[in-house]
Amino acid sequence: MKLLIALGLTLAFVVLLLAVYYLHVLYFPVEVVLYSAVLDGIVATLAVALVLWLLWRRLPFTGFEKLLLVLVWALGGYAFAISVPTVLDRSLSFYILEKLDERGGGIKLASIPDVFTKEYINEFRLVDVRLTEQLQSGTITIDNGCVKLTDRGRRLAEVSSFIRKNLLPKHRLLM
Repeated sequence: MKLLIALGLTLAFVVLLLAVYYLHVLYFPVEVVLYSAVLDGIVATLAVALVLWLLWRRLPFTGFEKLLLVLVWALGGYAFAISVPTVLDRSLSFYILEKLDERGGGIKLASIPDVFTKEYINEFRLVDVRLTEQLQSGTITIDNGCVKLTDRGRRLAEVSSFIRKNLLPKHRLLM
C-alpha cells in the first residue's frame, strides 16, 4: 500500500513539474533556463510536500519516509532541470541533429564549420545568452564596456580549469 501511494504521489509530482515548467516558459519571462527550471522543480516539490503535510496522519508513512519522498522529488526536479531544458538549451550536439533535419537530413561535411560559426552563434544569440547567465550568476560584471570576472567567477574558473586539465579524458575519439 505504501508503495502505491508513494508512486501515486510521485506521478502527481511529475505531472505537476511538467505543468509548472510549461506554464512558466509559456507565460513568464525566463532569464536563465537552468535557474527557472530549478525554480519550477522547487515549486512542484513544495506543492506535493504540502499534500503530504495536509494528509500527515492519513498517509501510512513515517516522518522519515515522508522526508525521503520530498528529497526524491527535489532531486528529481533538479535532475529534470539539468537533463532536459538546460541540456537542450546548451547542446551543440542537439543543434547538429536539428540542423541536419532542417536541411533534409544532410549537410556536406566541409560546410559544417560555416553552419555553426555563421548560423549557430547568431541564431541562438549565444554570446548574449551566456553573458546574461554569467551576470545573473554573479560571476562577471560589465563595467564601461569591459567584461570582468568577479571573485566568485575567478574561483569558478580556477575549479573549471583544474577539472578540465586533470579530470577530463586526455585522449578521446575525435574525427
